Amino acid sequence: MPAFLSSVSAWWLLAVAGLLEIVWAMTMKASDGFSKPLLSGITLVAAWASFWLLGLSLKQLPVGTAYAVWTGIGAVGAAILGMIIFHEPATLARIGCIALIVGGILGLKLLH
Repeated sequence: MPAFLSSVSAWWLLAVAGLLEIVWAMTMKASDGFSKPLLSGITLVAAWASFWLLGLSLKQLPVGTAYAVWTGIGAVGAAILGMIIFHEPATLARIGCIALIVGGILGLKLLH
């Protein structure tokens, strides 16, 4: 393990990687099929940074836990922002499913 990477810092890296996953998902949607250069560029940079930080966190965290948390953060954030920004449906069932994902993320973090 690199000296700079403790378990706590690995979790922080993973959290930032998950937030960047939200950024690239939202800017990909907003880029309108990569037809808007600025948004397309943000998408690609955010995706690269997200993968890079995920990779760094994997030096310390189990792959199954880290990957599930990373995708969970991205899925929850993209779903919530999709409802707010893109006016996607905000049904009770959809919100309930998002809550289940959040519960799974918290469970994986607490059980690590």
